[in-house]
Amino acid sequence: MSKIPLAGVIGSPIGHSKSPLVHGSWLREHGLRGHYVPLHVDAQDLEPVLRALPHMGFVGVNVTIPHKEKVLALADDISEVAARIGAANTLTFGPDGRIHADNTDGYGFLANLRQSAPDWRPDAAPALVLGAGGAARAIIVALLDAGVPQIRLCNRTRTRAEGLAREFGPNVVVRDWKGRAQALDDLGLLVNTSSLGMVGNPALDMPLDGLSPGALVTDIVYTPLMTDLLQHAQQRGNPVVDGVGMLLHQAVPGFERWFGHRPEVTDTLRALVLGQ
Repeated sequence: MSKIPLAGVIGSPIGHSKSPLVHGSWLREHGLRGHYVPLHVDAQDLEPVLRALPHMGFVGVNVTIPHKEKVLALADDISEVAARIGAANTLTFGPDGRIHADNTDGYGFLANLRQSAPDWRPDAAPALVLGAGGAARAIIVALLDAGVPQIRLCNRTRTRAEGLAREFGPNVVVRDWKGRAQALDDLGLLVNTSSLGMVGNPALDMPLDGLSPGALVTDIVYTPLMTDLLQHAQQRGNPVVDGVGMLLHQAVPGFERWFGHRPEVTDTLRALVLGQ
């Protein structure tokens, strides 16, 4: 009998991860052989652990903080998307132990928007992205590939935003953080990729007076599920999309590669993850 496929998520810390809940639910739903486990791996142990996992029956792992950039140096094959983003969140192990690195965060972000706001057209209007960290990198790449004509980028540290703009080209334009309210003109999408507004972090002060009524507003923060930004936008009548769907959709490609079945993101799964 063939080995039972194993997969997991690597990070430090890892106890907070909802990925085992997501993948475990899909394994049960589809009656598939396999297990998905959380793996606390410190930085100094990352390489030996990754080299050992394929020999233990692991077919792949998700990667989270603080290892998403470091795994690229250990991978044998890197997808174009992961290379452009500069980080990987999904590793697949070949039978010979080769490590293929990919990044599905941008895919998860767009899939969440398309499922929750099917009328949004990426090529119709500019987008404003708040924040310039790893999540912003993945989302900028996804939006550019989807055809968004211009991405306005605002970050509290302007030099970091300018670095991303130089890297990703002329369709990414930096706006000053203090002038972020003036960057709302003719937008089709407003995205918060920063940690502002998350439980335990400072609030995100984002006036929305200049936002078009039909502009879509989304926040990758999902604790709380309805951030102040989303509540404010919803009160104005703007369509909003919360961040938990990105978490769920980014898991789909890895699960399919590891366990051979493409799962669906359903309301039942969403309720399970939210503890409802």
